[in-house]
Amino acid sequence: MTPFGERLTAALAARGPLCVGIDPHDSLLREWGLDVDLAGLERFSRTCVDALSGEVAVVKPQSAFFERFGSGGIAVLERVIADARSAGALLIVDAKRGDIGSTMTAYATAYCDPSSSLAGDAVTVAPYVGFGALAPLLDAARAHGSCVLVLAATSNPEGAAVQRAAGADGRSVAQTIIDQAAAANAHSVGPLGFVGVVVGATLGELDLDLAALAGPILVPGLGAQGGTPGDIKRLFGTLPGVLPSTSRGVLAAGPSPKNLRAAARRQVDALRDAGL
Repeated sequence: MTPFGERLTAALAARGPLCVGIDPHDSLLREWGLDVDLAGLERFSRTCVDALSGEVAVVKPQSAFFERFGSGGIAVLERVIADARSAGALLIVDAKRGDIGSTMTAYATAYCDPSSSLAGDAVTVAPYVGFGALAPLLDAARAHGSCVLVLAATSNPEGAAVQRAAGADGRSVAQTIIDQAAAANAHSVGPLGFVGVVVGATLGELDLDLAALAGPILVPGLGAQGGTPGDIKRLFGTLPGVLPSTSRGVLAAGPSPKNLRAAARRQVDALRDAGL
């Protein structure tokens, strides 16, 4: 398979710099006139996929909102993954997994092996049991042309206590993660490597060095969380592979597919106008 970095670069050029999260919160389901049950989840997810997968570069279902409905919810997630990819969108499984040894190997099979019905184009992971523990997932992503997006500096205020803590060498935990991701990408071929990072759009200042990363940068927090296209441009400048992400900023326009597509186009236009 063509490496994720090449596919992402092409998708951003063709469809614009936007990832839309498929996050079926209770409140969104109700706003769409749906019940908070498996049928509501199915209707919500199908509408999002049908409306947006042919429009935006990337969609990002949040796995937890599907898992909470048990095996039926997982089945809906599997259909979202298959249908979104067949419609031309890249798909990030927002699972934020993180563990060690054989458990991480199992996650690697679930989220990176094309034979798995849960495998997308990329998966989010939490590195706080040690970046080295991600090795089985990184190996699988490299082998299968997918991507691992590692949490580095998230937008929630609680994250700073861990992510901004300094190690013995003076680097913050977030910077150490970015540097380890850059090292993993050092021998990648193409415009972007197979390891990216997650950095929030709502950070006041970006006191992180991303210049050597050479990988995708997923930037959640656009829209309802307070991040603006101008913030993203100010924080990331001309770095390659920047992927702003919003959920409610587009999904609040539903359930009309026409209105969802129009909201996505407006967001892409705003990001392009900001120079992204």
